[in-house]
Amino acid sequence: KSASGTEILDELAMEEIQSNGKKLILYTSADSVLQICGHEEVTGLDELYRVCQIAREITLKPEYKVGRVIARPYVGDSVGHFTRTSNRHDYALSPSSKTVLDVLKSNAFDVIGIGKISDIFNGQGITKSIHSTSSHEGMLQTIEEMKKDFTGLLFTNLVDFDAKWGHRRNVSGYADELEDFDVLLGQLLSVLDSDTLLIITADHGNDPTYKGTDHTRECVPCLMYSPSMKEHGILDDSSSFGVLGASVLDNFDLSKPSDLIGESILNLTK
Repeated sequence: KSASGTEILDELAMEEIQSNGKKLILYTSADSVLQICGHEEVTGLDELYRVCQIAREITLKPEYKVGRVIARPYVGDSVGHFTRTSNRHDYALSPSSKTVLDVLKSNAFDVIGIGKISDIFNGQGITKSIHSTSSHEGMLQTIEEMKKDFTGLLFTNLVDFDAKWGHRRNVSGYADELEDFDVLLGQLLSVLDSDTLLIITADHGNDPTYKGTDHTRECVPCLMYSPSMKEHGILDDSSSFGVLGASVLDNFDLSKPSDLIGESILNLTK
């Protein structure tokens, strides 16, 4: 059934524990996802991942084509004290056609994914993947990678804004995460060179003050910055994320595949 990822644990985790891991928790949400929960110390990560791989194979059938199967490990021993861990793993569908990441990789550019980026694209178009246990760690990893010599795209996903605070409608936790991000963003800006373009965006809204637990529908931000920019201003709203993919390719003087939508807005930044 469709359920909140934390509420389902309070409802069913004790039954899994009492079954000694023979029963796993399976639930879904408004997205095209199938989520399977397993207790790390009872069921174990290896068994949870094995079951998810089987579920992934089943849901690849044309009549299902589920977008992602997500392994949701957790710990705890009583209702009200169950918590999900950072050992989540996403089993995604491979992209149906060539992506911006594929274009970059095929032209010998680096494509570094931090957080669950590699999972989202099922590893396609990625040259290096770095796992994060939190958004804080993801930012620290981003800062460290930016200090290294590479040419290409560094693609970071900060999942805690969504998973820990937005879906849980935890306003104070969201505020604390924003303050922590702000400090780390300052550190990131200090290591950017003049050839670097920084884009900050989100893949959907998740207003922590709104009702329910689902994604919310406000517009998402698009902030673009480079130390080489001489001016600042407000860009018009864009109709799709396609403009970002097109802008990334434009940044590296690469052509966009004809089946991808969006036009570059790089020429609007000065």
